[in-house]
Amino acid sequence: MPKEHMDARCTSLPTKPIESVAALHQPVPSSGLALDALEPSDLRRLDEPQIDALCDEIRAFLIESVSQTGGHLASNLGVVELTVALHRAFDSPKDKIIWDVGHQSYVHKILTGRGGQFATLRQKEGVSGFPRRDESPHDPFNTGHSSTSLSAAMGMACAREQRGESHHVVGVIGDGALTGGMVYEALNHIGSQRIPLIIVLNDNNMSISHNVGSVHYLLSRVRSARGYIGMKRSIATRSPGLARRLERLKNAFKYALLSSAFFEELGIKYLGPIDGHNVRTLETMLERAKNFSCPVLLHAITTKGKGFSAAENNPEKFHGIVSKEAYETNKLDPIRSNSACFGEALCAIAERDPSVVALTAAMPSGTGLKAFAERFPSRFFDVGIAEPHAVTLAAGMAAGGLKPVFAVYSTFLQRAYDQTLHDVCLQELPVVFAVDRAGPVGEDGPTHHGVYDIGFLTQMPGMTVYAPATQDELVEMLGQAIALGKPAAIRYPRNALPRRPITTPVAHGKWEIVSPIEPTTLIATGDMLPVAIEAASQLRQSGNPCGVVNARFLAPLDTDMLARLRGCHTLAVLEAGILNGGLGEHCLRQLADPSEDTPFAGRFHAFGVPDSPLPHASVDELYEMSGLTAAAVVRRVRADQNDNLLRKKA
Repeated sequence: MPKEHMDARCTSLPTKPIESVAALHQPVPSSGLALDALEPSDLRRLDEPQIDALCDEIRAFLIESVSQTGGHLASNLGVVELTVALHRAFDSPKDKIIWDVGHQSYVHKILTGRGGQFATLRQKEGVSGFPRRDESPHDPFNTGHSSTSLSAAMGMACAREQRGESHHVVGVIGDGALTGGMVYEALNHIGSQRIPLIIVLNDNNMSISHNVGSVHYLLSRVRSARGYIGMKRSIATRSPGLARRLERLKNAFKYALLSSAFFEELGIKYLGPIDGHNVRTLETMLERAKNFSCPVLLHAITTKGKGFSAAENNPEKFHGIVSKEAYETNKLDPIRSNSACFGEALCAIAERDPSVVALTAAMPSGTGLKAFAERFPSRFFDVGIAEPHAVTLAAGMAAGGLKPVFAVYSTFLQRAYDQTLHDVCLQELPVVFAVDRAGPVGEDGPTHHGVYDIGFLTQMPGMTVYAPATQDELVEMLGQAIALGKPAAIRYPRNALPRRPITTPVAHGKWEIVSPIEPTTLIATGDMLPVAIEAASQLRQSGNPCGVVNARFLAPLDTDMLARLRGCHTLAVLEAGILNGGLGEHCLRQLADPSEDTPFAGRFHAFGVPDSPLPHASVDELYEMSGLTAAAVVRRVRADQNDNLLRKKA
């Protein structure tokens, strides 16, 4: 980093970092703009002191607002100056600014007219925590998953060229996203086409957790390459004539001392690295980038959590604020999470079996693997944001005699569909998928809901899919899955499952009768079991006996249990996943099998997530919207009873 850049005071920050909520209410200089009604054009009228004041105001606003609503804090504190500079240099929405990953777009939303709605951030019918095309014309592309921006930006640049338009396209990508392979597919194409496109690399040395891998170390060398940059500036300042004569040697020095040559070899002009917290420097370099007729990458160094001491010191903890209490106390939830339960159980198994290894795609803490990484560092593999690689890596490990367990959020496993099918299941390799955050996850919205995994995992040949209804079942199923010697997946929700001793042994492919089978019986899987139990209780109180079955396995189906249920008058399946391809659909197909001696002639209901994408809202609100509540089940069953009574009277 140029010493004259990085050692200089970043004037767009408070005199001291914000230490507490109380510090937010101390008098600060005003920019003269109201944050609840900002538009990008307002920024271009500000002088330097007003810009500095605006950055202070935005940072204080973010800390206070996100502490109330929850959301991604540290990443947005790190891009305040960068976002202000982008909107001063470019004319959004004519110019297209794509954020990757989209959780760093809060400042962008504030600067594009949505500050007054921030009390609704991530709430039902409120402002999304990610860019949404249907929310604002300033959001040109939805970005909830990582490493997609460069492909999208290139697509928009190609469309601009085809249509003869003249606007700019900017992809803002975090260094954590550079661990995703899709980025390099895009860079390969971008460099070969030579179409004008601006890439802003927001390099804060973090994704959610600390970055890993060769790309991280490459960028670290760039960040520390003061020798080359300092020498270049010194020559240009003291002897312009000598600078011109040495121009032909510039590339030799650069290639010898600076790993940024990687981008230039691809055909992408490299600018930087520069201070990502200096608005004036950023603007100058962005204006320069606009003048090139080729792809340009501007490398900006930022600090995640900048300006808020707690977030700077612990950016991983403050990456996402779950609640006001978590923000104020910085304490963990006293209820043990399913992720923690999984992590503890895996450590216990690994203690006994040295062939067990664990993999994550940049989520060691979120998936509960942090303790495993500390206890078994040589058996822990964090591949970065590269789910496809993680799955095939696990397949290779399994082929080599290990017992790999890949812990991954349901929404991110979607990115490795082909590898799961082609590299794991078709070879019948013993890879275990610990599918965390299965079902609706709440405020992060449609890009993050884990509602599709039942539909695609149950289609995989030879895949066993477990669905624990308690944390005790989760522990038992993890042990069974590792011992199975075949592909297996265990799906569990974000909300903590109850802790309850197992009374009926978990037998492979067999369901559990929770309450005796009756003419009306509910089949529930995973966290839908308490809903079914409550619905059955209400039905019994109204004189309608109701049985409950715990569908512990989504694949294989318990065909013996379904044969016993053929005589029921009403069957209902409850699942926290999409109905198309879900458990209900599989059950109905089995019940409709004409080769069975006893045809099913009763009423069948499937309760699940509708086809249209779920919005952002609390999990309870999403269950209510999807009809996944005891009240909804009771209403449907009672409607059946009324229909039957009317038919008998007729």
